[in-house]
This record gives sequence, structure tokens and C-alpha cells, in this order.
Amino acid sequence: MALQDRLDAFKADFIAGKWRRQPSQEVADTMSRATAELIDSGQAQQARKAGDSAPPFTLNDPEGRPVASRDLLAQGPLVVSFYRGVWCPYCNLELQALQDVLPAISARGANLVAISPQTAANSRKSQRDNNLSFPILSDVGSEVANAFGIRFALPDYLVALYKGFGNDLPTVNNDPSWVLPMPARYVIAPDGIIAYAEVNPDYTRRPDPSDLLPVLDRLNASKAA
Repeated sequence: MALQDRLDAFKADFIAGKWRRQPSQEVADTMSRATAELIDSGQAQQARKAGDSAPPFTLNDPEGRPVASRDLLAQGPLVVSFYRGVWCPYCNLELQALQDVLPAISARGANLVAISPQTAANSRKSQRDNNLSFPILSDVGSEVANAFGIRFALPDYLVALYKGFGNDLPTVNNDPSWVLPMPARYVIAPDGIIAYAEVNPDYTRRPDPSDLLPVLDRLNASKAA
């Protein structure tokens, strides 16, 4: 099943109250309001895009080891997926889909990392729960996300809703600011130029990871030419 089909099925179950065992139309409407406002802000259009230079970064993996984008790019193309956190079911479905396509990414000489503002302990939980074999990097304060232009602050009414859910982001992220990255996926060429960018302020809409493979094929073809 394609990733978006899985996301749509989860969203339908959420609205029907099959998740958290309660009717959720009002909750879904509140979340939709926040998504619409983020879309209307136009921030996604201002984020780093294909043809731009990718901001370099060094972030820690779940074991506290620094991972530098420069070192990964020295090995080949780099796929970067920004996601919201272990608490987000849509993000977990995406991580699972990325894991499914990881062998094809690796076969094309590329590395894959996911970046989240959450703490290392929560990144370890993400890896365990989703059976991941690629690293999740901790972006404290979403500073790298901000460099890519995808960090945003949650509106007060959405903060209140998350608190009601028990989604205590200041604890999950060890950051009091209530900021998150918009879900985004990048392919960065070895020279540091972004070859593919997909940023969506609607966290329920995400491209299939298989879309990355033709991009990596083109990078390899251009290298061989």
C-alpha cells in the first residue's frame, strides 16, 4: 500500500474515533484549522528548495555521536527527512515507509537520516518502535529545521489541544518553545546542492518514498556522464 493510502486510512480512523477511543471530528477540525493557517502563511514557499545550497549541519544520533552532513555527502547523495516526533502517528508511518525503501536508497550509494526536535531517548524509542536501521538525529530547538526554513511555532489553541492529548512537547523535545518542523524531505547532492525538496504544511500529506529513487538515479547518471 502506498504511503499516502496508509495516511488517509489512519486519518479516517482518527475522525471516526477508532484512535484514542473517542469521537475526534472536533479535534480534527481544530488541527485542520491550524494546518490551513500554516498553509496560508506561505512559509512552505519560503523554505529551501531544489537548486539552493543545503545548510550544513552536525547533529547527535541517539547514542550521542555527532553526525555531520559534510561527512555523509563525502560518501554520496544524502536523503534527509524532517519529522515531528515519536508522538506523531503520521510520522511513524512515514518512517516505516522510508525503512521499506532504504535498501533501494543504499543501493544507489545514498545515505538516509531522519531529523526530529525530540530528545535522544525519544529517538531511540522511534527506532525501536518502527524497526529502523537508519539514524534519527536530534535537532535541539529545531535550529537546523529553521536553517531550512521549515520551523514554525504552534498557535496557542493547538498547544492547548496537544496538552489535552498528553503531547507535552517541551518534555519530548527538552525545549519550552513549542516549535516543530513542517514535514519535509530533501535529497542533497554531494556538492551540497539540493536536488529534490518537498515541504508540506499539511502533515497528513506526504509523498511516497519511492519518489526519491528517480532523483538518485539522475544524480548517479550525471556523475557518470
